[in-house]
Amino acid sequence: MQEIKKIYETTFIVNASLDDAQIDSVIEKAKEAIAKNGGEIRDLAKWGRKRFTFPIKKKNNGFYVVFEFTGPGDTVSKLERHYQLDENILRYLTILLDKKALQARVAPSELVKQAAETPGGPSPSAGRRESTRVEEPAAATPALKESEKK
Repeated sequence: MQEIKKIYETTFIVNASLDDAQIDSVIEKAKEAIAKNGGEIRDLAKWGRKRFTFPIKKKNNGFYVVFEFTGPGDTVSKLERHYQLDENILRYLTILLDKKALQARVAPSELVKQAAETPGGPSPSAGRRESTRVEEPAAATPALKESEKK
């Protein structure tokens, strides 16, 4: 029987005081942990260095990384164990993406594609709701009588 693979998203924060090569090394180790446990990376986004609202482990900045991956259910627990053991990972969060979340992700990109495919390119009001108010023609307004003008 084949195990069902679900779609997950994991976000983790790497210590920003590391140089870029060290951060890339931490990211590669996380990718390997996913692959080793039966997962497959679908998307990788490096959000970069961001300042924290409050200190985390006495640090004020972190490098944010987001993975979207598929894998069996036990992949998450093994991945999070990897995060706990890596001292350069300050925080992490892994969630299961349901059908509604996946549809919400596709919808904005589809709107951009549709806007780009329309003749003349996307309009400045693309994505905004159009006004449904109808202006009356000038001829339909009643003319003022001479007595009302005064």
